[in-house]
Amino acid sequence: MSDHNALPPVFTIITVTYNAAATVERTLRSVAVQDLEGVEHLVIDGASTDGSLTLLQQAADGGSIRLTSEPDRGLYDAMNKAIAKATGQYLLFLNAGDCLHDVHTLSHVAQLIAAQPRHPAVVYGDTDIVDMEGRFLRHRRLSPPERLSWKSFRQGMLVCHQAFFVRADVARQETYDLDYRFSADFDWCIRVMKRAEGLGLPLLNAHAVITDYLDGGLTTKNHRHSLIERLRIMARHYGWPQAVLMHLYFVGRAILKK
Repeated sequence: MSDHNALPPVFTIITVTYNAAATVERTLRSVAVQDLEGVEHLVIDGASTDGSLTLLQQAADGGSIRLTSEPDRGLYDAMNKAIAKATGQYLLFLNAGDCLHDVHTLSHVAQLIAAQPRHPAVVYGDTDIVDMEGRFLRHRRLSPPERLSWKSFRQGMLVCHQAFFVRADVARQETYDLDYRFSADFDWCIRVMKRAEGLGLPLLNAHAVITDYLDGGLTTKNHRHSLIERLRIMARHYGWPQAVLMHLYFVGRAILKK
């Protein structure tokens, strides 16, 4: 990718689905109404049986998405397939039920990237939590730091996976580790940022809400298993003493919230 490029970047928005008929339409619509041209919406479906495939096929026939539907080994296997299929310069994973914050989200990010002397490895932003009707509930508790690095995630996943744009050429050097069932996105984001540091590429704060995140995702529904995986991931990247110390803090915080 050229680092000096006045043209706006091309985005691939990736949505992984399985039996998501109740939520996927809002996601498709939020991408379709973006005021930036040339957006690729890639949907990887795990051979749904609930009727969502009919909705997706209609969208594919209308040209608004690229659809692949076949059995897979789970969410992160499907995400790896998507990275290989994507044709955009930047990738963003947007789960079924999640939406881009408004119609200007991608054009805003594109303008930021185009203004940089070097195309950043990552562009990140804020996240709002919404209910099934798309109504605002709260801002995400963890907020992105002004300056992000791979070391920032010692304090937890400060940036939501769905508000984390990654250069495609960087993403293809790091695939999701299928040994993790619930928190491979946490590990992947850390490795992407490590890769960026090794390449001398910046991480750019968009200073904007990127995503409206549907309350209650895979990690939320499997909180205990996710915490165990995150302990392993943090130990892998930051060492066991730091990992144990932070998880004692996470557990204490959870108890105080009850």
